[in-house]
Parts: sequence; C-alpha cells; structure tokens
Amino acid sequence: MQVTKAAEAATHGTPSPLQMEAINALAKAALTPEQVYVFSLRLCDDQMDRDFERFDPAALPELARLFRGKTGVVDHQWRAEKQIARIFETQVLQEDGASYIRAWAYMRRGGENDQIIADIEAGIKKEVSVGCAMGRAVCSICGSDYGSCGHQKGECYDGQMCCAILREPMDAYEFSFVAVPAQREAGVLKAAGNGDVTLKTLAERFGAQREYRELKALAELGKQYQKQLQDSVVRLGLALDLGAPEPVLRSIAAGAKAEDLTVLKTALEERLAESMPLTRQLGGTPAREEGLESGFLI
Repeated sequence: MQVTKAAEAATHGTPSPLQMEAINALAKAALTPEQVYVFSLRLCDDQMDRDFERFDPAALPELARLFRGKTGVVDHQWRAEKQIARIFETQVLQEDGASYIRAWAYMRRGGENDQIIADIEAGIKKEVSVGCAMGRAVCSICGSDYGSCGHQKGECYDGQMCCAILREPMDAYEFSFVAVPAQREAGVLKAAGNGDVTLKTLAERFGAQREYRELKALAELGKQYQKQLQDSVVRLGLALDLGAPEPVLRSIAAGAKAEDLTVLKTALEERLAESMPLTRQLGGTPAREEGLESGFLI
C-alpha cells in the first residue's frame, strides 16, 4: 500500500562540516556551505492519525533507512521541475511517548529556492508529507490483516479503539511541502498498490468521486460476503468436530481467499450431510394385507 504521512519542517540554516560530507556524497558536483540550506523534518511516527492508522514502531528504522537520499517536491507532483530538496540523513527518535523519524534535507540557495527558504524561515511552509509503500496493514484488535477480520477502524471493542497498524516497509518515494496535512502530528493518506497513484486521489483529481463511491460500496459488499463465508466455514468446522478450537478455525478462514472459502464451505457441507443424514421424524410401519372383511375388524 502506498502511504503518505504528513510531517513538520524545522529550520536549521547553514550545514555543518559533517553534514556537508553527507550532502556532497549525494551531489554530482562538490557544494560549499554557502550554496546550501538545510532543515530538519519530523516524518512519520507511530501515533494513530485521523484515518485511524499508525506505523508499527518496529517498522520505523527500516523506513528511515529507505528515506535517505529521497527527493523533496511540492504538492506530491513527481516532476523534475518540482524537485527542490533531498534528504541526506535520518534517525529514529522517541519524544513524549512517541517514536518518529527525524530527517535532515538540503536545498540549493538562489533563484526560486530563496523564496521557499524565506517561507520556511517565516513559518509559512511548515507542513510536509512523505510518500512510502508498506507491505501490510494489521488490525490492532485481533492482529489479522486489516479488512479480513470484520473489525472497523475508528470503532471501539471492549474499550479499545480499532486502527490499522502499518508494517513491512517496502519503499520510500519522496517528501513534499503541502498546504494542509492530513494528520495532527504526522498526518496520513493511504491507498492500495505498490507505489501507484491511488484510486481515491485519481477520483478527486479528475472529478470521478461518484464512481469512486460506487466502487467503494461494492467493495464493502464484497467484504461482507467474505465475512459470511468465513463465519459459515467456522460454524461447519465446529459442527463436524474437526478437533480445532474456534480461534484456530477463524484464523485459517481469515487468511483464505473468497474462492477458496467457497470451495471449503461446499466440501464441509457435503461432509456434514454424510455424517448427519436427514431422517424422518416418524418411522414407517410394515404393510399389512387386508382381507375381505378387514375393514370391519377392530
């Protein structure tokens, strides 16, 4: 899934000698401190966002490594003319009970960049977001892949708020200056796909929100159907006394595809019909020959 996390830019200014070494390791031609402006970024953290999703703390170190050397753009527009900066250093820090990625980025002074630098110094360009790809989203309630267990983000279960935990970093793409971040501290905008543009983003960009809502409604129906299949398989497995407890059966069903669940449900139904055949409630009585006068016998 492609993930975009909002973050915050903090001013620093002129790079140190050690920072210049890291910067020049990325530059094609050697730069001097006078040519470069550096600033720090608070990238993605492990706190739940407005979409009820958060990064797994264990994923942050690898994600920090992936962000080194990545470019900075404006409004997530992946075009060469929108490239204005580049990350040269990252680290994972803990502060106020939260773990987050802190990054340092550099940009050349001069031209239009001076206006961006002035806006950063003035606190106008303050919010940024980052794009990355995560391999899994896990339900915080039961630990299953989110969408396969029936729990819904934002709903409470036994006093615990459900959210999706993002795991298995796959790639990091960029950070971007944006006007409005999606999260309070490290905002988030998610979508499926390994780095592809999201369907929701395309719908908003090209005015196809109605079609997007229709597709989303169909997807929700599909999820409900798969949940019904999972429940049927678990119920049949318990009825056949397969020797596995309900949590084990439910875990197996949650990891199966809809088509596999359909085949399994049919097979279990046939097995149940064989082991518990239908019988008549009243048994039959043997036929009796009637004689000529049998109708008058008591």
